[in-house]
Amino acid sequence: MMEEKIIEKDLFTFASFDKYESEHIAAPKYSYWKSVWHTFIKSKFTVGVAIVMLIMIGFAMIQPIISGYDPLIAPNVNDESMRFIKPCKEHIFGTDNLGNEVFDVVWAGAKNSIIIGFVCTFINMIVGIAVGAVWGFSKKMDKWMIEVYNIVSNVPFLLLAMILSYAMGAGMGTLIFVMCITDWIFVAYFIRTQVMIIRDREYNLASKCLGTSTWTMIKNNILPYLVSVIMTYVARMIPSIIGYEVFLSYMGLGLGVTKASLGRMVSTYTSYMNGYPHLFWIPVSVLALLAISLYIVGQKLADATDPRTHM
Repeated sequence: MMEEKIIEKDLFTFASFDKYESEHIAAPKYSYWKSVWHTFIKSKFTVGVAIVMLIMIGFAMIQPIISGYDPLIAPNVNDESMRFIKPCKEHIFGTDNLGNEVFDVVWAGAKNSIIIGFVCTFINMIVGIAVGAVWGFSKKMDKWMIEVYNIVSNVPFLLLAMILSYAMGAGMGTLIFVMCITDWIFVAYFIRTQVMIIRDREYNLASKCLGTSTWTMIKNNILPYLVSVIMTYVARMIPSIIGYEVFLSYMGLGLGVTKASLGRMVSTYTSYMNGYPHLFWIPVSVLALLAISLYIVGQKLADATDPRTHM
């Protein structure tokens, strides 16, 4: 059998030249926030905790509206049979010394704690990040801001909070003011330290030589690198503020009698620990579960926002 004659031009073809092909990047497309999401959901435990946290927050926001609980009105105060009912099918968390449903009181108190925690954290972070970013760049500002920080940091927070609460009276507005009056400067000092670490890197020096404004450098060259450390700070701050609110309410300096409070519940129900321990442990358990879930989700989100984990 005769071998077929192989023609050279059938074996090879000339490749076409495309000057734009060299610009093509073979690596897959990268999206920062999509990578944050994928990194966050890798941990099934964290996803489960996040679901529990969202359910608790959503339920705390909605349930008090449905129940219509008012701490100034005790509907069963004159009905002895409705007092101190232990948890059962009809009364999930039982009733307290005034005949109120503990279930309603707990979620009304949780709602106020969550609102205060998120509002105070938002205010402290916005003010603290803005001041701290400029503080870290400005050497003139650094001289007097350090003195302000040294003075504020040496004043005991609880002492200041108690004095202001006595002077201004109990209430949510007062409590938010007390939580924000000094906390922002600690955020600012933290951000200032982080900015000072990054500000003298080569790309920032190049931007400065090219005439880029300070605020543009902060916004584009500095803050994007601090997302993960900011999230770490937020993860600690929200549970911490909720804890302070509960403590001040426990001391009688928080929301007062016009608003439900987990702290006041713990303070009131402590005296019934012997016969009705559930009155004490239910609000404490709700508070602990809420604070722990917020911290775990915040820490995982802080890890997910770090680009070094996007592998």
